[in-house]
Amino acid sequence: MRLAICVAAIGMAMMSSCGTAETQSVDKASVVIENIMTRKSVRAYDGREVEPKVVETLLRAGMAAPTAMNRQPWDFVAVTDKEVLEKLAAEPALSRAPVSKNCPLVIVVCGNMEKAAEGKGQEYWIHDTSAATENILLAAHAMGLGAVWCAGQPNEDRIEALRNVLGLPSYVTPLNLICIGYPAEEPAVKDKWKEENVHYNKW
Repeated sequence: MRLAICVAAIGMAMMSSCGTAETQSVDKASVVIENIMTRKSVRAYDGREVEPKVVETLLRAGMAAPTAMNRQPWDFVAVTDKEVLEKLAAEPALSRAPVSKNCPLVIVVCGNMEKAAEGKGQEYWIHDTSAATENILLAAHAMGLGAVWCAGQPNEDRIEALRNVLGLPSYVTPLNLICIGYPAEEPAVKDKWKEENVHYNKW
């Protein structure tokens, strides 16, 4: 309830600061804010296939993320083959990822060290692939899909499991796997706003 009031208040604030000529723009902004505020982790799916065009849209959303120095140090492995999905589900290190729950699509977001910056800047790949992951999650939610972010990095067992199943080269590190499908559950949206976590101008 508090979250719904928050989203409505944001929309009203934006409306009051814009003229009528900008109403359409405000409506678009409200949709974006609503999508961000209502995204949640979905771990059970009804098994329906995620259409290839939808998969491509998700990947395009990922690649639209901000990236340090425009290095785009990412690669994405989109898994739809049932045998490969079963192999992922059978990996003990990936047991917490809900691949076995009728999941028709897994996108593994990877950092490619051959594309990343050199020296300390190489670690920006984690920022870039995290931004790409959030874009995919938000795009999935906007299209009526459910999704959940399951960590790879820095868990060595999970990294090794993903490398083995997917044949990832040594210079590619999986940040995570995103389980995606049409939802078979409707978890509650979590209101994570905490005013005490905000500091203005100084600590």
